[in-house]
Amino acid sequence: MTATDTHNQTDHHGEHPTERQYVAVALVLGAITAAEVGVYYISSIPDALFIGLLCAMAATKFTLVALWFMHLRFDSVIFRRLFVTGIVLAAFVYLILLTTLHVLD
Repeated sequence: MTATDTHNQTDHHGEHPTERQYVAVALVLGAITAAEVGVYYISSIPDALFIGLLCAMAATKFTLVALWFMHLRFDSVIFRRLFVTGIVLAAFVYLILLTTLHVLD
């Protein structure tokens, strides 16, 4: 048995992205980062909205990195479910922390 015999080509769930797609995703990530910096400098935003916007942008960036650069978009569905469960759990714990510390009041 050779190394190629153990790696079945039908296990892949789609074509891997091209360099152009990676660059496009990187540009989107850069734009979201620029928006985060811009939101930080707007002093008239209420605290709850400020935290909500930054958390939403962070979750979007996490999702893009996990799907494209960690290739979860092309792997088994179980890996996507594990990452989604992780981000939902992290958001829930963070919301509990913010509520407990009365940051959102």
